[in-house]
Amino acid sequence: MKSNEHVLISVAWPYANGPLHLGHVAGCYLPPDIQFRYERAMGRRVLMVSGSDEHGTPITVTAEQEGVTPQEVVDRFHAVNSEALNALGCAWATHVDPRGVEYGGALFNRTSDPSHAHIVQDSVQRLEDAGLFERRSTPQFF
Repeated sequence: MKSNEHVLISVAWPYANGPLHLGHVAGCYLPPDIQFRYERAMGRRVLMVSGSDEHGTPITVTAEQEGVTPQEVVDRFHAVNSEALNALGCAWATHVDPRGVEYGGALFNRTSDPSHAHIVQDSVQRLEDAGLFERRSTPQFF
């Protein structure tokens, strides 16, 4: 079966402040991995993206508790978590679809990657330029 349909699977980006646990795998990574494999089996061009969120208070707290820099924490846990997902057999290890890059693939990246920042900023700017954001104030309870 062949299809020109494009599919994007955007997966959560958990903080890189500790190893993944069963909840991450069962609730965050396994369902989209199954969907990715299904879409690819149907002949669709599919891209699945996720990675390590390297910005946030939990990373700073972990670094302070361990007496290391936040960068050391994110470098260590991005590597640990990438290795764990690959060991589980998740599709992240394949990166580029075997049919070629034009068919997509799976990318487990980092928010510190310069290309990540560029793609996100460009995407948000395109949405803004298209008038798809609405600025408003809403009352919030606290």
